[in-house]
Amino acid sequence: MTADTVTDVFEEHRSVLLGVAYRMLGRVADAEDVVQDAWLRWSGGDRSAVREPRAYLVRVTTRLAVDRLRRIKARGETYVGPWLPEPYVTDFGDTVPDTAERAVLADSVSLAVLVVLESLSPLERAVFVLREAFGCPYAEIAAMLDRGEAAVRQLAGRARRHVEERRPRYDVDPALRRDLTERFLAAAAGGDMAALMELLAPDVRLVGDSGGKSRAPLRVLESADHVGRFLLGVARKEAQDLTVHVLELNAGPALLVLSGGRPDSVVQLGIADGRVQAVYVIRNPDKLRSLPAVP
Repeated sequence: MTADTVTDVFEEHRSVLLGVAYRMLGRVADAEDVVQDAWLRWSGGDRSAVREPRAYLVRVTTRLAVDRLRRIKARGETYVGPWLPEPYVTDFGDTVPDTAERAVLADSVSLAVLVVLESLSPLERAVFVLREAFGCPYAEIAAMLDRGEAAVRQLAGRARRHVEERRPRYDVDPALRRDLTERFLAAAAGGDMAALMELLAPDVRLVGDSGGKSRAPLRVLESADHVGRFLLGVARKEAQDLTVHVLELNAGPALLVLSGGRPDSVVQLGIADGRVQAVYVIRNPDKLRSLPAVP
């Protein structure tokens, strides 16, 4: 391959590699670091035996992500308050033309699923991501991870059961989610408690992630009354200094709140049966760096 061809081949698969790494790590910066390491191995290594660049690059990226996830877990870092994944701008564009495949990819990158994936072991998470999100055959996954196919099937079954038992069941219809998100914004920004209570499920939960670096609840808030009062209290105190835009994050509509033109927080809703079942609020500034200042 010429230098230009080497670069072109890698760039052709970059979005897939980033998607694998992000689903493995739940952190955009870590995922980008892993993809950069994969590029260095691709560009500086011996490619003479590579017959399928995509499979080779996914294998390298997966192994690097597994190693990084193991190091993160080994450090045993204590996180202040609830943890949520770093928001990820999603735009599958023309790379995923099939509607069913798009739905699978969207589900696998949702905040709710990524929270559950955080509780898997690194190998379980790798197998789940490769099998459920990208449809890789078991034999291919086994080769990527240097494991027997039978062992990979066991890992896949265990991971799938774990995720199915713990994942919330939210609506994925984009029009419904967009409509409720906009109505939620209008009610909260307008200080309309009655309208907000109509949207919130009685047992709605609000999960705030600040990492101890900004203001957010350090415990999960529960019940429509508690969540509604908290949201309206924040809106009354800070609305005059903030602007809000709706954009797609983690394959669904989200509210990007800007303060002084810079990302201040992200709010995304978990919706089921036409009501808001969960409100995810991400305010940790370290997790907002990759977001656009002005959408």
